[in-house]
Amino acid sequence: MPNKLNDIYRELISKFSNDEKLKLDYWQEIEKSYSQKNRKYHNFAHLENMIFELENVKDEISDFDALLFSVFYHDIVYKATSKDNEEKSAEIAKKCLEKINISNERIIKIYNQILATKSHKKSDDSDTNFLLDADLAILGKDWNAYENYVRQIREEYSIYPDFLYKPGRKKVLTHFLEFEEIFKTDNFKEKYEKIARENIKREISIL
Repeated sequence: MPNKLNDIYRELISKFSNDEKLKLDYWQEIEKSYSQKNRKYHNFAHLENMIFELENVKDEISDFDALLFSVFYHDIVYKATSKDNEEKSAEIAKKCLEKINISNERIIKIYNQILATKSHKKSDDSDTNFLLDADLAILGKDWNAYENYVRQIREEYSIYPDFLYKPGRKKVLTHFLEFEEIFKTDNFKEKYEKIARENIKREISIL
């Protein structure tokens, strides 16, 4: 899996830089982050699933390259105990992208897309909404896949005992149910909205 993602990342960054050492350094930073042992869900499998989902709607995305950068960097910082993962991830993306031949306008777009994964509120930018939907696609999968995701998230938060974890998890899930629409784009809404709500309610019932 990392090899496939490495190929995708190298092809992407090669459009903006010929510096082989820089490309290698950037990939190694991504690989080191997403391969951390504590990452049971927010790892390479998550990135690969997001890219798979987005490739299915590629024709509807206006700047696929920018969106790919957002995917690769959106969870480059992920600590269960931290409340500013998205801000730190966006800063790393910005710092890296400023050293390659990519416009400042695009860097700002990527930065804002990564920040948007914090609240998952509908954006005025269509591409951002596709990113958010791909990030949450797991919520609308069949129960076995969803249950596995729930188990992985619990492992990532294993530092917290049940009496702290369960109320916090319930709050997050209830927040999603309070959205008028969990998924922001028609494609994802049609595929996943109904099942996602059923899965979330089922998880809440067994917490």
